Amino acid sequence: MPIYAYKCGACGHAKDVLQKISDAPLTQCPACGAEAFAKQLTAAGFQLKGSGWYVTDFRGGNAAASSPTAAPAPEAAPAAAPAACAACPAAAASKD
Repeated sequence: MPIYAYKCGACGHAKDVLQKISDAPLTQCPACGAEAFAKQLTAAGFQLKGSGWYVTDFRGGNAAASSPTAAPAPEAAPAAAPAACAACPAAAASKD
């Protein structure tokens, strides 16, 4: 059963009520008795379960593989001289 949030427009009293979806909404405030008790619009609270979600993807497992303090991989040695491209002006002048 869902939990609905209610608030009185007259006195400001707020209350969460466990109700069936088919139940009629409450209208009378339990604090002041006014007919100004209205259902509030609230965000649904839910939790994503199972694999494929952020909570389970990065928790536990192999600590060495996901450790941010791991040493970076050694960089590859740079190439001796990059090949000139055909669109570069210097390469076009040397071909003539």
